[in-house]
Amino acid sequence: MGFLKNFFNNVFHEDAVAQVASSFQQLSEEELEAHLGVNRYDDFLLTDAVRPSYDLDVVPSAGFRHDTYRDEASRQDVPVVMATATRDRLFDTFMELLDPLGPVVDVVIETSHDYNAVGHQDLYREHIDMPILQSILWDFEDMLVNDGCTGIAVLNPSIPQEVQFDEHKILIVYGQELRPFEGVLIDAGLNCREEMKFITEAEHVHSTNDEYIERFEELKFRLGIDGTSY
Repeated sequence: MGFLKNFFNNVFHEDAVAQVASSFQQLSEEELEAHLGVNRYDDFLLTDAVRPSYDLDVVPSAGFRHDTYRDEASRQDVPVVMATATRDRLFDTFMELLDPLGPVVDVVIETSHDYNAVGHQDLYREHIDMPILQSILWDFEDMLVNDGCTGIAVLNPSIPQEVQFDEHKILIVYGQELRPFEGVLIDAGLNCREEMKFITEAEHVHSTNDEYIERFEELKFRLGIDGTSY
């Protein structure tokens, strides 16, 4: 399992590592290396952030579906749209989803680079002009797309609506009025498939590296985040 151990040097969650290692323990290093090296399923191109399980319980594909999030604080059900796009269209689609949020937003960046020490950490920045935010995010496109330990959420609390680009590189939109966001997804060539499954619904692994960790710290600085958790 030498290759697996080397790969997991760039993977978070020790408990998840143990689980994945158990499921892969019958594989040869050659079989494992071949699986982790696959970055395309049919016409769907993966980012470097996440890989599915060896038995492919969920085959990565493009599309979107509707769901519901239960807000326990307000005891209300919040409509949700979840989507995935091939790597070539993923970040463009995320950036286009931000437009309906309005000219001034809040932003949350999520990290699990040091999961064993602090768990997931959410860092919050209030009131940033959308053009400024989008300009900064374009500068960090490579890290945001390919780092399996970084996620970002942009929200307008006054609406309220929120767009997430999570660690799995799934696009998630929360809010009562989702039609503008559905229009963006359709314009991006994504089909509504209510039966589709996401990589989070089966075993999977995340990957990061030292360069992405450094870039995350740079992103914090550019966004004016001092490290305060939210």
